[in-house]
Amino acid sequence: MKRKQIWLDCDLMKYPHSGLYHYCLNLGTEMNELLLDDPSLDISCYVPHSARTDFPAAVSVREEKKGWRHWWKPWLKDCAVWHAPFQSGRIVPDKKKHPHIRVLLTIHDLNPLHEGKTEPEKKRSLAHTQSLIDKADALVCISSFTRDDVRKHCETGLKPVHVIHNGIHQVAAPRLEPGSLRPQRPFLFGMGYINRKKNYHVLLPLLKEEGIEMIIAGRPDDPEYVRGIQETAKRLGVADRLHLPGPLSEGEKAWYYKNCLAFVHPSLAEGFGAPVVEVMQFGKPLFLSDRTALPEIGGDCAFYFRSFEETHMRQVLREGLELYGQNGLAGRIRKRAEAFSWKEKAKAYLEVYKSLI
Repeated sequence: MKRKQIWLDCDLMKYPHSGLYHYCLNLGTEMNELLLDDPSLDISCYVPHSARTDFPAAVSVREEKKGWRHWWKPWLKDCAVWHAPFQSGRIVPDKKKHPHIRVLLTIHDLNPLHEGKTEPEKKRSLAHTQSLIDKADALVCISSFTRDDVRKHCETGLKPVHVIHNGIHQVAAPRLEPGSLRPQRPFLFGMGYINRKKNYHVLLPLLKEEGIEMIIAGRPDDPEYVRGIQETAKRLGVADRLHLPGPLSEGEKAWYYKNCLAFVHPSLAEGFGAPVVEVMQFGKPLFLSDRTALPEIGGDCAFYFRSFEETHMRQVLREGLELYGQNGLAGRIRKRAEAFSWKEKAKAYLEVYKSLI
């Protein structure tokens, strides 16, 4: 009997320092492991040129081609399930040409509703997501918060809506390079695209504590916002202790996770928050905003900024660090990390795939 084919669209792996890159890489790898001995199902990953060698050799990949190969896809005749992994992405199969294909859409967030976008921007984003929902046969949301958001703002009809949290990306061994930034004092660490949604500027008053530094790593996604952070740091007299090193290697990221005083993530909008669960592996104290999905992911193992007023934030940081040092919280944080196993999440996705076939 010929195996039924599941295709995972990995187009967004063209952004190598993103949570979506690691989402596709981990899900595709773990799903392949699950299906090695399954005579009925197989998974293949549809990848951009830049990611053609990123999966383990055992994983079946097909590189996306341009030109006539881009629209003529004879291999889709064997596709049973097409998994579109992002609500702002695409769905490749034309259901009119391939009515046998079932489509699964993963929705990570409806963040434009929560990050201060204009009404026209919100409408455009929702309209695109709705167009993908209309083409899908089932949905997965990566948090209960996202599921509730989708049900409130989108039309899902009778389509199944599942919740499957993302898994935890196993970072590399901690390692700084010869040219890596090496802080000289205890430091707070934050990581993500540096833009207004991430809200990093509210952290700067915490540097009034003279004995600490701050590293905010990630792609500078909004140059005007980055300039504003730097100008505010100068005005507060803390620019010499604020570091924006840009994207990190896996080894550098792990080193900062392992050695930071605390991880800080004051984001305004998250459907999940991948760095939050990554740093849990190291048992470090977590200081998060109380917005969107972050309380669901951090649970009772994190401390929360319930406003971004300076006095409140400094109090939360000070009291949180004291409690962390007293009550053995590091072990609880590492234990919570175990709830985000990609192997277990792949099993949950496999059940959804089977329900569609």
